[in-house]
Amino acid sequence: MKRISTLLLCLFAGALWLNATPEPDEGMWLPNKIAQLNYGQMQKLGCKLTAEEIYSINHSCLKDAIFQLQSAEGSGFCTGEIVSKEGLLFTNHHCGYESITKLSTTEHNYLDNGYWAKSKEEELSCPWLRVSRVVRIDDVTDRVLKGITNETPENERAKKVGEAMKEIIEEAKKGNDYEASVEEMYKGGEYYLFVYEIFGDVRFVGAPPSSIGKFGGDTDNWMWPRHTGDFSVFRVYMSPDGKPSKEYNKDNVPYKPLHHLPISIKGVKEGDFTMIMGYPGSTERFLCSYGMKYKRDWYNPSAVNALGVKLGAMKEDMDVDDNIRLAMADTYASLANGYKLWGGEIATLKSTNAIQLKEEEEAAFQKWANANDSRKKLYGTVLDDLKSAYESYGQATEDMLLISLLLSQGSDMTMNTLQMLPLSRMFEDEKGNADQIKAFCDEFAQGVDEMYKNYYVNTDKKTFERMLNHYIKTIPAERRVSAFSDYIFKNFKGKTEEESISKFINAVYTKSIFTDKNRLNAFLAKPNKKAFDSDPLLAFAKAVYGGIMPLQMAFVGPMNKIETLERVYTQGLREFEKDRVFYPDANSTLRLTYGTVQSYAPRDGVKYKYLTYIDGIIEKENPNDPEFVVPKELKELYNKKQFGRYADETGNLPVCFLSDNDITGGNSGSPIINGKGELIGLAFDGNWEWLCSNLIFSPEMQRTINVDARYVLWVIDELYGAKNLINELDIRK
Repeated sequence: MKRISTLLLCLFAGALWLNATPEPDEGMWLPNKIAQLNYGQMQKLGCKLTAEEIYSINHSCLKDAIFQLQSAEGSGFCTGEIVSKEGLLFTNHHCGYESITKLSTTEHNYLDNGYWAKSKEEELSCPWLRVSRVVRIDDVTDRVLKGITNETPENERAKKVGEAMKEIIEEAKKGNDYEASVEEMYKGGEYYLFVYEIFGDVRFVGAPPSSIGKFGGDTDNWMWPRHTGDFSVFRVYMSPDGKPSKEYNKDNVPYKPLHHLPISIKGVKEGDFTMIMGYPGSTERFLCSYGMKYKRDWYNPSAVNALGVKLGAMKEDMDVDDNIRLAMADTYASLANGYKLWGGEIATLKSTNAIQLKEEEEAAFQKWANANDSRKKLYGTVLDDLKSAYESYGQATEDMLLISLLLSQGSDMTMNTLQMLPLSRMFEDEKGNADQIKAFCDEFAQGVDEMYKNYYVNTDKKTFERMLNHYIKTIPAERRVSAFSDYIFKNFKGKTEEESISKFINAVYTKSIFTDKNRLNAFLAKPNKKAFDSDPLLAFAKAVYGGIMPLQMAFVGPMNKIETLERVYTQGLREFEKDRVFYPDANSTLRLTYGTVQSYAPRDGVKYKYLTYIDGIIEKENPNDPEFVVPKELKELYNKKQFGRYADETGNLPVCFLSDNDITGGNSGSPIINGKGELIGLAFDGNWEWLCSNLIFSPEMQRTINVDARYVLWVIDELYGAKNLINELDIRK
C-alpha cells in the first residue's frame, strides 16, 4: 500500500460509516480508548497483553515502539517500528523508497543492488526524513467545543475552535521539547491532543534490491497471492545527552527506546490474533452514498486519466535511461500507486454492493429522523442537501483537479515560477528596489542546485505538452482557465489548438529561465524586468492563477457546504445508534486495529490461502520482465533449501500472509503483532477485490497483506549475511 502523492491526498477528505454492527476486527481505534472500548474483544480473539502494556502514559508500552515517518517539513507518510535497543527501525521498502533513490547513483545503485551497512559508520544520513513517536493522547473535546451549539454560525464556530486548539497546543509544548497538535475526529464531533517527540537524525541501514523489495511491481500491487519482500531498515539517532536531535550530527548516538519489539519466528496459523499499530492516513467511513457516487463518477476518473498521461510519458524515458529511472523512481511509484488504487476503487464501487449498503443505511436514518420533530428539524433534509451539494461538486472538482495535475504540475518547473512572483512587485520600481531584488535573487540562488538535481529537460518537455493537450481535450473551452485563450492561443498562433500548444512548449524550453539551469543562474546574477516579464513559463503560470478565481469559487462553495453537512450527518448517525461505539476516521494519527490471520474467497469457486511461500517467487520469475526478475543469490539458496531457522514446520520458507485487520495508506510499514506483543510481520498492502475499503469495511472481502517476519530475517541473515543487524534483534521461537 504505497504512499500516494501528498498534494492529491490533501485536496479532498471526508468521512463514512456503516449502520451494521461492526465485526470485532473492524475499526482504526484510538489507542488511549482501548482499555474502555476494545480490550474485552481483543482478549477473546487471543490478545495476551494488558491494556496498560499497549498504551500507557506512565510506563513504557507498545505505543512507544511505533513511529511515524515524516518529511523534513513534518508531513507523515508511513509507519515504522523500533526493533532493537539501539534504535533500529523496520519499515516497508516502498516507505524507504524515496531515501533509497535519493542516495542511489549509477555508481552506487542501492535501489537495484540493495545495501547493508556492516557497521554504524556505514549508515547513510537521510536529512529529508524524520520520525516521531506519540508521548500521550488527551481528549480535549469539552475545551474545544465549549460554548458551541448546533446554532453557532460556521464562521464563529471556526474561530472559537481555532482559538481553543491554539491555546491547548501552546500549553502542551510549554517547558519541553515536544511538538503537539489537536486533531478533529467525527467531522468535528470530538477533538484530541497528540503530543509528539520528534527525531531528525535518521540513517539508512539497509534494504534488499528492488527485485526483492518491489518484486511484482505495479502488476502485483494490491494483488494476492503476493511474494514481495517489502521492507527496509533505518536507525534513529539522538543527541549524546539522550534528547531528540533535530538534524544529523556526527556526535549523535543510537536512540535508546522506551520499548522495542521482539520478533517471533514461530509463525502464524489461520485464526491467530493480530493487531497493527500505525498511522493510517485517511478514510471516509461516514461518507454518504452521494459522496461515493461522486468519487466513482468524477474525482477518481479525472485523477486516473490525468495520471495515466503523466505516467506514460515518464515511463518512456525511464525505460531507456537508468539515470532518469533512478531520478524519477520514487515519484513514478507514488503516482502509479494512486493510479491503480483510484482505478480499482472505481471498479469495486461499480461491481460490489457498497453503494447499495450505504443507501439502505440512509433510508433507515431518514425514517428515524422524520419520526421526531426535533430530529426532523436537525437532520430531516441533510441527505437531500448532500445530494444537491455533491451534484454541483463533481464538475467543479474535475476543473480544479485538472488544473492541479495538468497545469500546475504539468512541468516540474511550473511551481518554481510561483516562488518568483514577489519579484513582480519589486520590479515596479526596479531602481528603488534594487537591494531587495538582489537579496531575493541571492536567496533563491541557494536552492538552484537542488532544483535541477533530478531534472531532465526532454522528459519534462514531453510530459508538459501531453498534459496540456489532455487538458484541452477533457475540458471544453467555456470551462478552461483563460491562460489558453488569452495567452497561449493568442501569442502562439497555430492552425490547431495542438499546434499552438506545441509552439508554446518550444518557447518554454528554449527561452524560459526556469527550464535551463544556466539561464536561471544568469538571470539571478543580473535580474532584470524585461527578462522576467517576457518569460513564457512564468507568464503561463500567472495566467493560470490569475484566471482561476471563478472556477475556485465554484469548487469552494460546495466543498464548504459539504463539510458542514457531513458534520451534521455524522452527528445524526451517532445519535441514530447511540448505544454503538463508533471509531473515528483515519487522519494520520496513531491508531490500533485488531483481527486475525484469515484466508478469503474473492469469487465463486476460488479461495485464497492465507500464506505464500518462496516457491511462488520462482514460479513468477520472468527474466524479461523487470518486475519479476529474481536475484541469482536468492535462487541459489532456494535450490539448496537453505532457509535456516526461518523455515516453518513444512521445511519451506514463508513470504507473505493475510489478516483481516482494518488499515489504509499510512499504515504501510506498520508492525503486525501477535497476542504476546511480538512482531510477526510488516503490513504493506490491501487486496484488489475490496479497493473501496477507505469508504466501507467488508469483513468477508477486505484483507491486509503482510510480509512475514521470517522472510524479512532470512533475507537479512541467510541471503545477505548482515549478522550485525541480526545480533541486535530479540528473536523468539
